Order: sequence, then C-alpha cells, then structure tokens
Amino acid sequence: MIKLTLFDLLEILQSRGHEQYGGEAVTQLEHALQCATLAQENQASPELITACLFHDLGHLVHDLGENAAEKGVNDRHEYRAIPWLRPLFSEAVTEPIRLHVEAKRYLCAVDSDYYSGLSANSRQSLRLQGGLFSTQEVEAFLGLPYAKEAIQLRRLDEAAKIPERITPFLEDFMAVLLLCKSSND
Repeated sequence: MIKLTLFDLLEILQSRGHEQYGGEAVTQLEHALQCATLAQENQASPELITACLFHDLGHLVHDLGENAAEKGVNDRHEYRAIPWLRPLFSEAVTEPIRLHVEAKRYLCAVDSDYYSGLSANSRQSLRLQGGLFSTQEVEAFLGLPYAKEAIQLRRLDEAAKIPERITPFLEDFMAVLLLCKSSND
C-alpha cells in the first residue's frame, strides 16, 4: 500500500500539474482546480469537491508521458490514483474517482448531447477506454454505489477545460480536504 500524506498529494499536483491535460488547452492543475471550483459553485459535498480535485491524479503518477491516449495507450488513470488516495480518504471520495471513466462511457451511451459535446481528445480516450456502454453495462453501472456521484464528477470534469479560467489556488481547498481526510492518517 502506498502511504502518502495529504501534503504529498498536493505536492504532486503542484510539481507535475504543469503538464498538459491530455491535449486540452489547460494544464493538469488548471483542470483539477476548475473541476473542484465548479463542484464548489454547485454546492457539491466536500467529498465530491475533493474527488474533483484528485480525479485525474492517476495521470500524474505513471511514466507513460503527458498524453498516453495520443499514443494509443489507455493509462487506466482512474485505477492508478486509488492506492495513493485510499489511505487518506473514504469511499465517498475514492469511488467516484474510480468510476469516473465508466461514468463517461455511461453518459455517452445515454445522452447524445453529452457525447457530441466531448472534445476530440476526450473522444479518443473514450475509444481506448472501451467506448459506449451496452444496455447491460448501463444497467449494471447504475446499480453501483457512488454511480450518481461519478456521473456528477464526470459532468464537472468535461466542463473544466476552459483556458485561463480564474479559480481559487490549490491551498484554498485545504479546509475541504481536511474535512474529508480519514482520521487514521
């Protein structure tokens, strides 16, 4: 099990967050801050705000380069982040993160407007992630705990790609993060 502190996770976002977010017009850190800010503006729970901040941490903790999808590689970032996050946060934070790629596949299967609004980079990664869900996969996904929160996270994720959008700083989310941090850390 990977054992890091909350400050270690924030340092990863700070030090590696300058990397481009999958070919989008924002960096990883800008994307994370926008997603968390949107969650906060929509009065999301502290757990969902925290999930929004860390949902793409998996992109920053592998050695596949800045845009693995461009190389035809599914980096499986939704799973890579979990060992880093699970010691610090409850399932209310980690499960929406683990499920946010499945939520994308779900939304694309049930909402043509959502699919048509995806960026080219997001469509490319969708193909690598397995494409649209089948009817059976849609039903199975909806039955999962935290599916609803993963869908919320996914919608915020797609909206968090605006160049030069003003957001709070990373440290401005500390109070929310501390509310969510497990007491056994």
